[in-house]
Amino acid sequence: MNYGGWGFMGMHALWWLFWIALIVVFFALIEPVPRSRPRQTPLELLQKRYAAGEISSEEYEERKAMLERDRAS
Repeated sequence: MNYGGWGFMGMHALWWLFWIALIVVFFALIEPVPRSRPRQTPLELLQKRYAAGEISSEEYEERKAMLERDRAS
């Protein structure tokens, strides 16, 4: 049986190419995992809200005092 020089080896090479292509497509289609941002401390969040004008000076001072008191405990 002469298969033009390819025979079993030709089919074997095609299977290798098939699996390699399948793996490449799989990794190309999966979405990268988003990196999580470093978590902000409650005080940093409070400062951000104060800077954005979401809370008043009095409210900022009250909450800051509570956070510092809770941290000391």
